[in-house]
Amino acid sequence: MPENIVDVQGLSRTFGTSKALNDVTLQLKPGLVYGLVGSNGAGKSTLIRHLLGLMTPQQGTVRVLGLDPVKSPVEVLAQIGYLSEERDLPEWMRVDELLSYTSAFYPGWDFEYAKDLLRTFDLDPTKKVKHLSKGMRAQAGLIVAVAHRPRLLLLDEPSTGLDAVIRKDILNAIIRTVADDGRTALFSSHLLDEVEQMSDELFMVDHGRIVLRGSVDAIKQRHVVAHLESSSPSDEAPEFAGLISAERIGQQWRVVCELTSDDSGDLPHSLAERGISVASVRAASLQEIFVARAGRERRQKLEVVR
Repeated sequence: MPENIVDVQGLSRTFGTSKALNDVTLQLKPGLVYGLVGSNGAGKSTLIRHLLGLMTPQQGTVRVLGLDPVKSPVEVLAQIGYLSEERDLPEWMRVDELLSYTSAFYPGWDFEYAKDLLRTFDLDPTKKVKHLSKGMRAQAGLIVAVAHRPRLLLLDEPSTGLDAVIRKDILNAIIRTVADDGRTALFSSHLLDEVEQMSDELFMVDHGRIVLRGSVDAIKQRHVVAHLESSSPSDEAPEFAGLISAERIGQQWRVVCELTSDDSGDLPHSLAERGISVASVRAASLQEIFVARAGRERRQKLEVVR
């Protein structure tokens, strides 16, 4: 097995004048859950389609399990499990027929594991797919995706439109798949609380570029929300190294910033030396970090257009 389950180098893709992926480079290692976050249209699904071999890179390279997924689709897809928010399943099949049909494509299909998941989800195997609720379809789709014990599990917005109980069942099954077998999962979602709960590592994508990467804990530790004192409402937003976003709230500026080596973990003291008074400072949530960074990318893009 290669050291990296996934190795993407300099991947770019355009649709007309829109750049869906812009020089994306990333590696996924065995035994970890990776979160892929970004707004709708940020490039998450386009990246996953390249990993599945459904798109040929216009620039750069994609390797999954050491192979080119476009040139070796049979070998690559045999080792991938995939679940998307569409959950396209044959309507006319019963659940047990669906599992039996799918198992024929995978020599490593684990029938006992499939039965165990059926029991966990309390799915009726005799029920036809067309009669399943949205949550049940997602559960059936997940069984199809994981019962052959894939080396790589790709999930593109798997929780969209599902209630909290179904989402928890699905997330637990994903975590179990990875934890029990040392496999790899890439989990794309706009639900940041779920990404934070599940992921060992995180990639944040905006306008086709990776704008942030690292472990969830490390990312949160180096981002803070601070309220800065302002002498008058006409004051302009402060500018300093590490600033990501600034929002006026009354007589203060609410800022999200990334700690730099100059801060030495003491942002108030560091800013005070630059004549900026800090009223309060706290750790930033993943949601706050994402909104701040995505907003900054959009503002920069608008400035370039102008």
